[in-house]
Amino acid sequence: MTHYGTLRLWAALLTFFGVLAMIGAFIGAIVWAFEVEGFWQTIGVLLIGVPVAVFLATLPIALAQAMRAIADVGDTVSAR
Repeated sequence: MTHYGTLRLWAALLTFFGVLAMIGAFIGAIVWAFEVEGFWQTIGVLLIGVPVAVFLATLPIALAQAMRAIADVGDTVSAR
């Protein structure tokens, strides 16, 4: 029996939110690439804007993995 169910629930919620954020980042980047005018601005969006947007969108997923790892460590320590 785990004592870290709430932490795991928040981790699952953050993972779901992170997946939605990544989908939104990709859709937003595609729209942004179509909206700019000129070849070099489009290349700038694709080479700079998209990686930054995707990186920022993955932060909730990274936080969720850290929370899940803390819960695993807590379960392991309390089992001993």
